[in-house]
Amino acid sequence: MKLLSIFFLSLVVSGNIWVLDFKQAETEAKQSHKYILINFSGSDWCGPCIRTHKEIFEKDAFEDYANKNLILVRADFPRLKKNQLSADQLKKNNDLAVKYNPDGDFPLTVLTDENGKVIKEWKGFPDCSPEEFVKKVENAIN
Repeated sequence: MKLLSIFFLSLVVSGNIWVLDFKQAETEAKQSHKYILINFSGSDWCGPCIRTHKEIFEKDAFEDYANKNLILVRADFPRLKKNQLSADQLKKNNDLAVKYNPDGDFPLTVLTDENGKVIKEWKGFPDCSPEEFVKKVENAIN
């Protein structure tokens, strides 16, 4: 339990937490004037989703940029029984998908402004380095 607490605290200190509630993300984005990056993922079945997180979102270049400029929202749709979401979280993710991912693309990464207006989206694995992905986000914002 102590190890888990230390791990959670390290996530809080780093600031790179994936929010699971889009309404919370909008509130935070409006207060901090940050953009929102939504990632639709199948964390236990979608190979490109897993690669996107490991090869881009979990790298220092992306994390450093995100901590300063983005509110991160993860809309996960796991399939394995052991990874199933609560009914409340599943509803939140489904509602978010109706609005931002009606075609059910996985992975899909959507950049919005603080009001939830879509600026750019990336379908599939962004075949680039974390640094290049950050540049793509910056270019979309500018």
